[in-house]
Amino acid sequence: MLDIASWLAHLGLDKYIETFTANEVDFSALRHLTEDDLKELGLPLGPRRKVLAAIATLDADARSMPTPEPAPVPAPPVRGAERRQLTVVFIDLVGSTELSQRLDPEEMREVFRAYQSAVSAEIVGYEGIVAKLMGDGVLVYFGWPAAHEDDAERAVRASLAAAAATAGLTTAAGEPLATRIGIATGLVVVGDLVGEGSAQEEAVVGETPNLAARLQALAEPNTVVIADGTQRLVAGLFDMVDLGHRQIKGFAAPVRAWHVTGEADTEGRFDALHGVSTPLAGRTEELDLLLQRWQQVRGGKGQAVLLSGEPGIGKSRLIAALVERLTGEPHDRLRYFCSPYHVHSALYPVIRQLERAAGLLRGDSPDTKLDKLEILLRQIASEVAQTVPLVAELLSIETSGRYAPLELPPQARKSRILAALGGLVEALAARQPVIMIVEDAHWIDPTTSEWLDLLIDGLQNLPVLLIITFRPEFQPRWTLFSNVTALSLSRLDRDEGSAIVDRVSGGKKLPTDVKKQILAKTEGVPLFVEELTKTVIESGYLTDAGDHFVLSGPLPPLAIPSTLHDSLMARLDRLAPVKEVAQTGACIGRAFQHRLLAAVTGYDAARLDDILHQLESSELVFRRGVPPEATYTFKHALVQDTAYQSLLKSRRQRIHARIASTLESQFPESVEAEPETLAHHYAAAGLLQQAVAFWLKAGQQALRRSAHPEAIGNLGKGLDLVARLPDSEGRLRQEIELQTALGVTMIATRGFASPEVLQAFSKARTLSEKLGDRDQLFVALSGEASYQVISGNLRAADELGLQCLELARASGDHALLLEAHHRQWATKSYMGDYAAAEHHLNHGLANYDRDRDHRLTHFYTGHDPGVCCRNYSAQILWLRGYPDQALERCRDAVALAEGMSHPFTIALALSNFTDLYLLRHEPDKARRTLDRTIALSKEFGLQRENVEGRFQLGWALAEEGHLIEGIREMREGLAAITAMGAAAGLQHNLCVLAQACVECGEASEGLDLLDRALSMTESGARFRLPELLRTKGELLLRQNSQDEAAEGWFRRAVTMARDEGTKSLELRAALSLARLCRDRGNDGEARDLLAPIYAWFTEGLDTRDLVDAKEFLNR
Repeated sequence: MLDIASWLAHLGLDKYIETFTANEVDFSALRHLTEDDLKELGLPLGPRRKVLAAIATLDADARSMPTPEPAPVPAPPVRGAERRQLTVVFIDLVGSTELSQRLDPEEMREVFRAYQSAVSAEIVGYEGIVAKLMGDGVLVYFGWPAAHEDDAERAVRASLAAAAATAGLTTAAGEPLATRIGIATGLVVVGDLVGEGSAQEEAVVGETPNLAARLQALAEPNTVVIADGTQRLVAGLFDMVDLGHRQIKGFAAPVRAWHVTGEADTEGRFDALHGVSTPLAGRTEELDLLLQRWQQVRGGKGQAVLLSGEPGIGKSRLIAALVERLTGEPHDRLRYFCSPYHVHSALYPVIRQLERAAGLLRGDSPDTKLDKLEILLRQIASEVAQTVPLVAELLSIETSGRYAPLELPPQARKSRILAALGGLVEALAARQPVIMIVEDAHWIDPTTSEWLDLLIDGLQNLPVLLIITFRPEFQPRWTLFSNVTALSLSRLDRDEGSAIVDRVSGGKKLPTDVKKQILAKTEGVPLFVEELTKTVIESGYLTDAGDHFVLSGPLPPLAIPSTLHDSLMARLDRLAPVKEVAQTGACIGRAFQHRLLAAVTGYDAARLDDILHQLESSELVFRRGVPPEATYTFKHALVQDTAYQSLLKSRRQRIHARIASTLESQFPESVEAEPETLAHHYAAAGLLQQAVAFWLKAGQQALRRSAHPEAIGNLGKGLDLVARLPDSEGRLRQEIELQTALGVTMIATRGFASPEVLQAFSKARTLSEKLGDRDQLFVALSGEASYQVISGNLRAADELGLQCLELARASGDHALLLEAHHRQWATKSYMGDYAAAEHHLNHGLANYDRDRDHRLTHFYTGHDPGVCCRNYSAQILWLRGYPDQALERCRDAVALAEGMSHPFTIALALSNFTDLYLLRHEPDKARRTLDRTIALSKEFGLQRENVEGRFQLGWALAEEGHLIEGIREMREGLAAITAMGAAAGLQHNLCVLAQACVECGEASEGLDLLDRALSMTESGARFRLPELLRTKGELLLRQNSQDEAAEGWFRRAVTMARDEGTKSLELRAALSLARLCRDRGNDGEARDLLAPIYAWFTEGLDTRDLVDAKEFLNR
């Protein structure tokens, strides 16, 4: 509906809009205005006359207007307002104001009636809706209340016809009438009832109606001007002139407009709408089948192929590929295109094919047309005297003077024409093979269908390949012929869809998530893939970065392309009486359960089953199972999107609220299994507090299942919503829990040293301090401490750990105390304070209970404290000189972890086991545990363990003697670890790489690595420090035989190891020093250095370090 402002603008009285608005004059008041009223409003004589003349036509004309009987359209439901794409046509009678001043009101009334009747007849003929008659103005909708897949095209065709019909009208005095027509397409809200009584109508809200009204003012008399949005939908179907960008009142930006001059001369709808499109993707088997049938045709055996598939599946593209393959082969090609506007026009596709073949033009005279037809037919057949009159009559070409008129009854005339058409095909086939293509047979007229009956029946002995394409709802009657093959096109697979995306993007890669969304939404329908890809590229959300696109910001849900919107909406509107149930199902999701839908809608079983049967029969949804246990799924994701987006946002919210409350009250098992579903519905309903609670629950549940990407997504959605809640204690608690859960998830996926870990726990710490909640503060401090220790900020980690211990002791809570010791055994180990670490580890070993304490995994640092305790204990056992006990402790850790089925904990235990095997110089065993670690890490997205595994692989390769390959893997692993910000254990990793460099003759690089490792002691890091000192000595010895310098480093290593009580490191340092002594000839000193420490060991005597020491002592 146009408002009072648009109505005045249409009359050319824009400057009085403010006056009418200020005096609250709307359409209902308009009809009661008198001349005195208009004087009081300040209107001069001329404008008063214009307004009164226009008012006079409003009601009387609308009531008395003779409206032609429209073609049957699906009955609309009891309608509420909807969001939908609408094509709006505004038609204006040129010069109506001047006519009203010259004509008597009764004469003017007759002019209006004739004009409105002529225009309305054309509109209704194309199944448009005359929404409002305003005297000289007619407002028309295409796409409401029932959409068609080609509403924009219908609107343009109807407008051209309306302009032509009006041009044939005159006043009583013989003055010709003319119209100006504007068309625009866009998203509107339509269906709200406004006004009262006879003035009541369904309003359209949005800029589209006003744009159409403004565009008509740009049109010349008896012409049509369309907006750019409409042009994109009909480009190729009509000839147009670009009017450029025009500044239009009421629109901030210039609007591009197009003048439609007439229908384009194109072969078919596919070529017109899609032009040169992307190459065929997939369809190898289907194309091979068509080529096989062609080979049979070349052998003289006629074939017919019935090619079916849903809209956009690629029927026309497959045929285009076949035609391309036949290029260069001798053949004739005949193409016939059925039309949705000519389903009752006899032989329409045949007529159009003959007109194209003969080269007939609109402006040709009858004689010229006949000449061209004769030339065409003589090229095909030698005897044309009988054929020309028949075909000429079919094409409505006059033959008087050249051929005798056909004096035949209608049925005989039709039979003769069909026989003549068949004879032309036979004549062509007698010269060379023929391929006949009949497209869109779901729109075929009865007579063309009858002609195909005759053709297929006589096809077997003709070298003709007939291909008929149609949609699945069409039931062809030619399937029983022996030479007929049925071929149904299915959807493309993911790789084939991906290839289309790449071609549309010109080979430039789209962001992975964007491509994933496109493929998920389009589900292998080629046209959908193309159009959605184009829409995304043109959306402004992507930036061209040369050979690829990057997101310029967050990607919103992908919008339905305007080119597909009408087609998808038409599928729903064909089921108008039950569309509301489809919309409710769309709110539930792509798939919806019968029981839930019944509970939400409140329909009784019989009624609901009938509705769902209609949806299933229409192939909008498909069913699994038997009601009431059945589940229904929308056949296509874009159909679900269309049904969902057609709902007003306010109505969507009400439906989502009903779904959420129904789920929570009647489906507790679903809520427990999928809390994210309830969270989604509460969020969509605008009930944010409830949504946050269930996003938190969903995130925590995903975390317990080690579904880390899902956990991050759920918790992130909860944090987005909690920020919109008003300040309260409840909000603070929810945000703290969300942040700490997110921190735990980030530890597993991004690593302890990820900035996201610190960000989450620091935010939780701030909120906990604000709330004064000491338990939550402990969680936050614990998470921060974990970040700091792995980042290498050991003094900061130690301080945070001490705060955790203080809070835990004050609370007396067992769990908090266990986790506080957990923080400290890690920190103290990396600080080289092994005695303190053992103190904390002993508490863990003594007090951990799996059944009671495994739950802590999901609340603190994402891994089990009992397993972690055994991991660190094994490391210290090895350092203390108990390599076999360390091995047993590792086995205990892995067994405990595997019994929990918690991937991150298992990966940590396996990684630690690998480290111990490598310390024992057992690379073959290390490779076995390492393979399992890497496999787990990849499966569950455990980034740190994956890159740590890369380094361990290099270490193992170097131990096996594959130095070059091992060094490469270690370097790449170290680079990845460093990029993650992880520094804990980095000292020893640098040392291992330096040792490999020594063996490879790269002592200089090894020294640089060691210097980097030793510089880390400034931050308090002393992890396996004696080994670094020993290795420095070895490097100096290898580099320049610096005996004295090397000796100093060896002696420092021995002394430090003794002071620490790290017997395994003391053994290695003593052996290095002993070798130096022996090389100098001091064999006695060498034995005195090594023998005592070797004698100390009571286990692990078969490990390489101890074997090497024994061999040295035995020489």
